[in-house]
Amino acid sequence: MKLIERPSPNHAARQSAVDVLVLHYTELPLDESLKVLCDGKRPNRVSAHYVLAEDGTVYRLVAEDRVAWHAGRSHWRGRDALNGTSIGIEIVNLHGDKHDYPDAQIAALIALCRDIIGRHPAIEPRNVVGHSDIAPKRKVDPGLRFPWATLAASGIGLWPAGGAMPLVGDMQLALQRFGYPPAVEVTTDDIVAAFQRRFRPGRDDGAADPETCALLADLLDQVGHEA
Repeated sequence: MKLIERPSPNHAARQSAVDVLVLHYTELPLDESLKVLCDGKRPNRVSAHYVLAEDGTVYRLVAEDRVAWHAGRSHWRGRDALNGTSIGIEIVNLHGDKHDYPDAQIAALIALCRDIIGRHPAIEPRNVVGHSDIAPKRKVDPGLRFPWATLAASGIGLWPAGGAMPLVGDMQLALQRFGYPPAVEVTTDDIVAAFQRRFRPGRDDGAADPETCALLADLLDQVGHEA
């Protein structure tokens, strides 16, 4: 894995331990992405800890012991404003719903994620998330073509295994048990759609149909007592 230092001025002191890893797509080519994420004069400054190029080259913008500004308004497992406890990786892709991620890029991503998780063991599998997970409706990255199942097979994140009993009870409460936000600024349908983008990319209509419910039940079984 090739690593290039490309320091960004956009960071702050970290007050809490890291326990979340957030994956994004850039929506811009590499050079433009680096320019935006390293621009200290923008009115709304943004950054990430890493940018991952299509050829697998990793650019380190912010040290992991500093806060990068990548998550924005966000919520996961009962907490808001996740920048303070997360590491953010921006993956170069113009739109993850439309464009596949190259094999070299995903191989480098797996290696990078393993390194990060090794340094921050509090990042348990459920806490490897996409931007769309922590900001339903507002964000859609890393997109429907992102290979979450490949990452899970490599020990990064979760993927439904199949065979769970049907979900019983309130869908919104079940989504919150897994980590998704309450239906306050968005609807339950919006949150179901975010769940589907991650775990059922063939259908992200927000309908809590039996297959979607079964996938959520499977994941809740995997996290067990931690839910």
